[in-house]
Amino acid sequence: MTSTATKNLARLHEDALERRGDYPSLFFEGAWHGSAELLERSRRLAGGLIELGIEPGERVVVCMANCPEVTVSYQALWRAGAVVTPAMFLLAAEDLRHVIAHSGASAIITTPEFVDKVRDAAAGLDGVRHVISTGSEASLSAGVLALDELEQRDPAGIVPRHDEDLAVLLYTGGTTGRAKGVMISHASLNFTGQSVEKAAHVDGVTRHLMTLPLAHAYGILITISGMHAPERPVTVLLRWFDPGKFLALVQEHKVHSAPLVPSMIQMLLAQPLEQFDLTSLSYFGSGAAPLAPELVEELRRRLPWVSIREGYGLSETAALVSTNPAGRERPGSVGLPVPGAEVRILDDQGHPLPAGEPGEICVRSPAVMQGYWRAPEATAETIRDGWLHTGDIGRLDKDGYLFIVDRKKDLIIRGGFNVYPRDVEDALLEHPAVVGAGVVGRPDARRGEEVIAFVALTAGSAVTSQELVAWARERIGGYKYPREVHVVDAIPLTAVGKLDRKALRARLL
Repeated sequence: MTSTATKNLARLHEDALERRGDYPSLFFEGAWHGSAELLERSRRLAGGLIELGIEPGERVVVCMANCPEVTVSYQALWRAGAVVTPAMFLLAAEDLRHVIAHSGASAIITTPEFVDKVRDAAAGLDGVRHVISTGSEASLSAGVLALDELEQRDPAGIVPRHDEDLAVLLYTGGTTGRAKGVMISHASLNFTGQSVEKAAHVDGVTRHLMTLPLAHAYGILITISGMHAPERPVTVLLRWFDPGKFLALVQEHKVHSAPLVPSMIQMLLAQPLEQFDLTSLSYFGSGAAPLAPELVEELRRRLPWVSIREGYGLSETAALVSTNPAGRERPGSVGLPVPGAEVRILDDQGHPLPAGEPGEICVRSPAVMQGYWRAPEATAETIRDGWLHTGDIGRLDKDGYLFIVDRKKDLIIRGGFNVYPRDVEDALLEHPAVVGAGVVGRPDARRGEEVIAFVALTAGSAVTSQELVAWARERIGGYKYPREVHVVDAIPLTAVGKLDRKALRARLL
């Protein structure tokens, strides 16, 4: 543990203002917010939280849709020495209750539309002392504190914290089981923000459209990286993703870049892109899930001046492992490990594999989590000899670029042969009638597992399940192709736009 707090994220905010000065840095729903204004709000909110008795190391859940108050709350909590515990506003009350109870949170910050869900989720939990919400005090129900009123307190200084003290407790998506709390320190988040800025910075690219949930690891990474930017970054913030509003804001504010996930890119491609002036765009960042080649090809055809820069990370690495360096992008790859991060590919026996061979992606980096909250056995299983075993399957090429193959836990073993769901999904997505695909394994007495696919089709499509089985068989061979294809209205996604295989498996029960 270090003796100073040079990497304290609250100090990072102060440094950014000192370096760049005050300027209009955030646009949200018709209003501009200055960098000095946002910092002063976080100082005063920190004072209010400290007056409430929020102590260093306490976990505070932040359950809000995107709005300026999310980042103000994060900065205030770090200033007070507390641990930010983000919770997606789309979580069901039962899942939100798990986050609140498991983290031992002492308070919850939310917005009026989610107050009832938050109170239901926190009911009977003795550790929760306060529910705080945006909105005027008069408009809030009894027992809910007004965040605006707390912002009227005297500004607070930065409560000293060590670099290795917890800054964020991130709860995983829970797509393979109950969500686990990922412990991320001030030093780790500072490293990721600095590293992604160094690896991905492009001079003059300063206007960014943020539509990713700020409650997700990827959203937090983008927020922290902006504080390291040498120029004056401007963020145009969307409450939540809306493809039409997204395109209108790009046109209105001459946006240069936007971090996205593949499902968002797919929704954008369904829009009349040619009706908007998108010439200001320089690149899209893509992460959180693999980007299908078909989406890349269509995006390049319709917006040929826009670069696509894929990256790779997970909650357990504060959302960062690798990214495609500016000007050295490699199609289909999630890029090179950022400086300070190491990646190796291991087989099932833990032996390193040569370039080109798929195996488990293992990572050693200052960004790696300290462990899972209150789960020492799961931590020991995941972090071994200083290496994080991600559970993802990938390969490295001869130049060290990383390619994602699939999730290890999603691997289907049919008759002794490995079937990667993404291979099957990519084949199905090549069909002109298919707009979404998800593949899972179903237990089978004879083969061990059988390959089962779910697809969503374009409106008015008449293709049959049998035709799609034949289509896939023709493209990917005898043991990989799906024996059943189920047509559904929509492919289920998690709150951050990842394919929800757990929901698909539930349909097979």
